[in-house]
Amino acid sequence: MILSSLGRWPRRVVSVGATVVALWACGVGSSLAQSVPPEAADSACDVVTTERVVAVGDVHGAFDQFVSILREAKLIDGRRRWIGGRAILVQLGDVPDRGPDSRKVLDLLRRMEEDAAKAGGHVYALLGNHEAMRMMGDYRYVSEGEYAAFRSRDSEDLRSRYYDLAMAAAEKRTEASGAEFDEGAYRKQFFDATPLGLVEMQMAFRAESDYGRWLRTHDTMVKINGVVFVHGGLTLDVASLGCEAVNARVLMELETASLGDPEVEQTLVVSPEGPLWYRGLVDGAPGVGLAEVEAILTAAGARAVVVGHTAADDFRIRSQFGGRVVQVDTGMLGGEFYPAGVASALEIADGVWTAIYEGRREILRPSVTLGPSEAGSGG
Repeated sequence: MILSSLGRWPRRVVSVGATVVALWACGVGSSLAQSVPPEAADSACDVVTTERVVAVGDVHGAFDQFVSILREAKLIDGRRRWIGGRAILVQLGDVPDRGPDSRKVLDLLRRMEEDAAKAGGHVYALLGNHEAMRMMGDYRYVSEGEYAAFRSRDSEDLRSRYYDLAMAAAEKRTEASGAEFDEGAYRKQFFDATPLGLVEMQMAFRAESDYGRWLRTHDTMVKINGVVFVHGGLTLDVASLGCEAVNARVLMELETASLGDPEVEQTLVVSPEGPLWYRGLVDGAPGVGLAEVEAILTAAGARAVVVGHTAADDFRIRSQFGGRVVQVDTGMLGGEFYPAGVASALEIADGVWTAIYEGRREILRPSVTLGPSEAGSGG
């Protein structure tokens, strides 16, 4: 969803500024600053392989469905251990928000990254717009279950300390403006907007801390055998930047961009034309036809692009523009957000593109035949 008004955030777009920094300085954040796996040394923008490639779209906290489709794709077993061997898994982002179990999904991805590497495989967990929102402090779509996942026995005390710091700062600002500070009204507003677990979650996604540091080692795009995988999509301008530049720029912007900055919508990480948000390749946008898609792929040095972000109308993996664009978001979470949504995965193996659902497989037609022997001619 596009950010429509950056000046007026709903009540749970919470600042990650001075208040959290003060709590961190008091030692609260030290338990959250755990070690994380190092960045992969190899470029994600020029992967050539003869192994099977599996792509999974938006998860949105649907842990059980995610596990189910990974088992269906024969990447993990009943104990959630990697059995994919040298296969490559690409998860196209949007793990957080809406559903209750995003923390469990993140933890599974982290473990699979390590286990797959030991077996000669690889897991690429790409950034989506909801990962960016979480890191930037936009909590509009965080579910109650996600807050609950970060609760601890210290949550009440931590929230009270957070309140004391926030209230003191708010009182100072109000008095400086010449207005009278209403502590009762502020207290009610604060506790209504600050469920237990929010402060811990906010800290955990800071750049210095556990999940935030791990996510900041991840890419926005990966190119495998001439196929680009990216969460939202590519405009011609973004494709022309090149894969390496896009990945570097998004990570830089996550460190420097602020939601309160009036220029933030010009950044790749927030812009509706950026790779995390763009929907034009799959939503029938005016002026996006086969010629435009081919120009985008040429600029990206690719034969095809696989995207998530926009759930297909029929909640099935869709191949468009003669297989040049493949849409893999099928509303895995289901429920109130995607009533007919299903878990799915795209498999590319031996030149065959297959949609995997629970209990069945469907070969995609048309699909672009791609293999490592052709990757060089794709740029």
